Amino acid sequence: MKFSNILFSTLLLSSIVINTNAEETYIGDVSMGEIKQSPAFVKMKKMLGKWEGKLYQQSGAVVDTSSEFRLVSNGNSIVETLIEDGVEMFTTYSDKDGELVIKHYCALGTEPMFTVESMDDNSIQLKSDPRPGYHPEHHNFVKTMGWTFNSEDNVRVDATLHLDGELQIQHSMIKRVY
Repeated sequence: MKFSNILFSTLLLSSIVINTNAEETYIGDVSMGEIKQSPAFVKMKKMLGKWEGKLYQQSGAVVDTSSEFRLVSNGNSIVETLIEDGVEMFTTYSDKDGELVIKHYCALGTEPMFTVESMDDNSIQLKSDPRPGYHPEHHNFVKTMGWTFNSEDNVRVDATLHLDGELQIQHSMIKRVY
């Protein structure tokens, strides 16, 4: 009995040490430390994977859209590659001082930043951060973005854009591919 208890304790301790070491990331001999994520960042992790669907523009045009969300930088950032009607864009999501920070590299030639406007169990809504200095009368840029989680694999993406001084509303219906 004693030998089996010692063996069990040794195996249990070994598995704890292995699991602990498996979760810690090193670059060379430097520990990357503990990952701390805001609730909004955790919410955006629901989008990890590849999505495809249709974008419905205010003009009535309907185009193909796809997004791929990947976790990078030791789990500290999400990068999204967004393709609308064959035009590729890029968005980053990360935390700074406990707040989600979003920067969108837009096909309009602007780089708007966003902050969380609201969040609940089924959605997250973002609004334009004024720091980049974009003005609706002088710049074309995305004003708002938001995701409504209809299910784990079915999402509505809403956005508003300032285009040539007018506010345009659009939305996408996307489904998880993987």
